[in-house]
Amino acid sequence: MHAPRYWTRPATRPGWQARLLAPLGVAYARATAARLRKPARYTAPVPVICIGNINVGGTGKTPTTIALAERLTGWGCHVIIVTRGYGGHLEGPVEVDDYTHSAAEVGDEPLLLSAFARTIKATDRAAGAQAAVEAGADVILMDDGFQNPDVTKSLSLVVVDAHRGFGNGRCIPAGPLREPVATGLKRADLLLSIGAPKAQARYDTAWGASAPPNLRGSIKPLLTGMRWDIG
Repeated sequence: MHAPRYWTRPATRPGWQARLLAPLGVAYARATAARLRKPARYTAPVPVICIGNINVGGTGKTPTTIALAERLTGWGCHVIIVTRGYGGHLEGPVEVDDYTHSAAEVGDEPLLLSAFARTIKATDRAAGAQAAVEAGADVILMDDGFQNPDVTKSLSLVVVDAHRGFGNGRCIPAGPLREPVATGLKRADLLLSIGAPKAQARYDTAWGASAPPNLRGSIKPLLTGMRWDIG
């Protein structure tokens, strides 16, 4: 399934489809804002780092989660990843075992994540975070969930594809966003833009003084891992 072409058009020239669907995009943004006003259902006694995005679709969250898990594990932390596991029919919480579970049960991304760190798949993120604490985690990495208020987050990292950016700047279905960029970045602690150096410069100043610090990243083959630079 491919994203509509008008999602990637410049914000100044969004196309007639985006203009037509703009009221639905506004309604979607309001629904997200209403959901985020709900109080957290669970506050873990350990740090919870959320790796999320403002766009729908892939922006590099999974390799970022893997890179963080490897780095924190190298520092001696007992890291457990909590993920919703889209595509898997098991609701969980269940610890993913890449030898016994299938993608149909837990989703393909949880299987990949479990090769690098202990991973719990849970449709209910609060229940998943609680299960991670009970399993001995001293750091929880929450894969996705930036727009989910159920678990109190210690730090939120928003990942964006440096080349695609935030598309036409409009919310679903008029554009690729789950919420307006400025609204999301106000809640974020860090912005990680992933891509080639030529695509990176716009993230340094595009969102003004209120934007979170911008980290620059690039994805390299598995043997060399993922490199981070503080921009």
